[in-house]
Amino acid sequence: MPDIPSSARVVIIGGGISGCSVAYHLAERGWTDIVLLERRQLTCGTTWHAAGLIGQLRASRNMTRLAKYSADLYRRLEAETGLATGFSQRGSITVALTEARREELLRQASMARAFGVEVNELSPVDINALYPHLEVSDVVSGVHLPGDGQADPANIALALAKGARARGARIIEGVKVTRVTTDCGRVTGVDWRAGDEQGHIAATHVVNCGGMWGRDLAAQNGVTLPLHACEHFYIVTEAIPGLERLPVLRVPDECAYYKEDAGKILLGAFEPKAKPWGMSGIPEDFCFDQLPEDLDHFEPILEKAVARMPLLAEAGIHTFFNGPESFTPDDRYYLGAASEVAGYWVAAGYNSIGIVSSGGAGMALAAWMDKGEPPFDLWEVDIRRAQPFQRNRRYLRERVSETLGLLYADHYPYRQVETARGLRRSPLHEHLKARGAVFGEVSGWERANWFARPGELREYRYSWGRQNWFPNQRDEHMALREGVGLIDMSSFGKIRVEGRDALAFLQRLCGNDLDVAPGRIVYTQMLNARGCIESDLTVTRLSETAFLLVVPGATLQRDLAWLRRHLGEAWVTITDMSAAEAVLLVMGPRARALMSRVSPDDFSDAAHPFGTAREIEIGLGLARAHRISYVGELGWEVYVSADQAAHVFEELTDAGEDLGLRLCGLHAMDSCRIEKAYRHFGHDITDEDHVLEAGLGFAVKTGKGDFIGREAVLRKRDEGLSRRLLQFCLCDPEPLLFHNEPILRNGRIVGQLTSGAYGHALGAAVGLGYVPCCGDESVAELLGSVWQIEVAGRPVTARASLKPLYDPTGARMI
Repeated sequence: MPDIPSSARVVIIGGGISGCSVAYHLAERGWTDIVLLERRQLTCGTTWHAAGLIGQLRASRNMTRLAKYSADLYRRLEAETGLATGFSQRGSITVALTEARREELLRQASMARAFGVEVNELSPVDINALYPHLEVSDVVSGVHLPGDGQADPANIALALAKGARARGARIIEGVKVTRVTTDCGRVTGVDWRAGDEQGHIAATHVVNCGGMWGRDLAAQNGVTLPLHACEHFYIVTEAIPGLERLPVLRVPDECAYYKEDAGKILLGAFEPKAKPWGMSGIPEDFCFDQLPEDLDHFEPILEKAVARMPLLAEAGIHTFFNGPESFTPDDRYYLGAASEVAGYWVAAGYNSIGIVSSGGAGMALAAWMDKGEPPFDLWEVDIRRAQPFQRNRRYLRERVSETLGLLYADHYPYRQVETARGLRRSPLHEHLKARGAVFGEVSGWERANWFARPGELREYRYSWGRQNWFPNQRDEHMALREGVGLIDMSSFGKIRVEGRDALAFLQRLCGNDLDVAPGRIVYTQMLNARGCIESDLTVTRLSETAFLLVVPGATLQRDLAWLRRHLGEAWVTITDMSAAEAVLLVMGPRARALMSRVSPDDFSDAAHPFGTAREIEIGLGLARAHRISYVGELGWEVYVSADQAAHVFEELTDAGEDLGLRLCGLHAMDSCRIEKAYRHFGHDITDEDHVLEAGLGFAVKTGKGDFIGREAVLRKRDEGLSRRLLQFCLCDPEPLLFHNEPILRNGRIVGQLTSGAYGHALGAAVGLGYVPCCGDESVAELLGSVWQIEVAGRPVTARASLKPLYDPTGARMI
């Protein structure tokens, strides 16, 4: 029996590359009393059979930052530990077989330049020069990333383990954690078993790096960790005489990747429909195991691969491998502090990119644990984005059959998932469906993204240009601008905060002053100690002791966790009310006329000014009307109990028929808000964006007294801004913007767009993005520069503005 301590500062569960990375980086930060427990042997789960591809370019700047860190770490580990990691910086090539894929690769190349990743665009001739064995007669183009490479996953994990041990961490194999113990909502340690022996380690922190075992372990404590294993296939050829060192090759249009190693070719696949595995649990003795071969399943990939690389036809197959890997509902891994139990941390669910991700993820999590906050914005992979219902195994089984294939599918803008749909529905879902709604899904919510006309197909036809719904969105957008539109936003997160200390509690968390009269609506942010934005919300004071917080549906769990984390001894009750009320947005110049038709109440500006909420009669029932807008027009958000929602919807649609009322979707709302330069959390504002640099200083009242982030706001005001969020509008009406397009100032890349859409009222694509500035630089000097946005490799002239380009004075909201 190994000598197992009775206490530790932190227990890490799982000895794959993720757990070893967390141990290494915590030890590097000077943590002591680190214990890592592995149920069998290090690397025996997924790590040992991973392909080991090191691709630095990810979907965002910070994910790319983590991947680049991993590559740098693996390059230096050998010198530090004496263990070879097999890291080989031989570059990677991705080829396009269609014009759509070519557009995607060009946009990715633009993004790479903005992120500081070296990238070269390739012709078929260039590709053939770098990879002479490839059939390129039907290849359209490609990109080359010289900094990419490949490595030995098991050796990386062992090197990380050795480095952690050298700094005092204890890594113990053959010990299974059977339960994480808790008391009063906080981790107290773990129970373990080793053969016939069992015991307990007291600890204040536990990190679940259990991979495909992690979900069920987390569920014992009510922690949501939605992941599910899928079968992942590859073959390894016999040695091929004369085969030279080759870059990593990806042919996503054929669902295939290729890796040369020691004169052999590894061919792997991310097939369109995957095979989930382990639905009934993972066998207790699973260790360095393979799953049964399924050549029929892999054969379509192999057939295309032989045509793409003819030398495979002459090479014998040395290994046909099938092993399990964990996938998540949105193809992004999980990192951070679980909201359900204090001291419970997660690093799991890597979606077949665990090797390139784990080095950076371990570094980021260690920094988070050490400092109490993430080192930079990690919302994309934050465990708090997971929804409790996603623990459902049937849901996970259905969804991951799709998400594996999405890794190599065309990454079209606005692409919607197709599996495990229909779970969370607004009370108005069937009404919207009957009127042509085409739904998208966010956090399980079915939301009407756009409305098809009678006789039109209710489906997306994806492209990088104007998709089939573009004319529909234009009509909905202009209805909101010129007439009146109705949007179902029942998916809003709605949090009721009430009790004797509710005002003092919220005043401490929010930057704006909430000590207002009942019925007032306050737009505000919850800030962290750095003055950056943790939450973007409206707060409506319902009474002296009750407040309603309205947040995006996608951030609800994050926002609840932030509130509860800071509750302390306050006499306050926090209740998720999201499903209790439907929300109907009535927006546009004719909104007042429509509201007056369905209610006897007075909707004049004097009787119901902007930023106020009150109970109204509507139809045969009652609702609460909030005078607020996210589209930049006159309008009301109508909050109505779920049981009366259908009635209110019918009243509004009947009364609005001769006013030209149009049902509008989320795409139109998004394009309107970007025209108006309204910020969106997770894109334009995050927990590393200072509230003043985001242009939201008007929503911060430092004179009200102390609140989290106040000192950082005052410091920034004294020091001056180092960057600003600008709005951009292209001078050419044809190109489209989505997000992450590079921003050029006087010909030099200085940033990238955080969000973008077509501004139908402005007549061109519009975007938001941060650019650096000097504290003493004048606004005229900043805006007077020559600005361009790079669209698929082509710089397009744009005008920049600090004020909204659409209705800068807000006159249309009266």
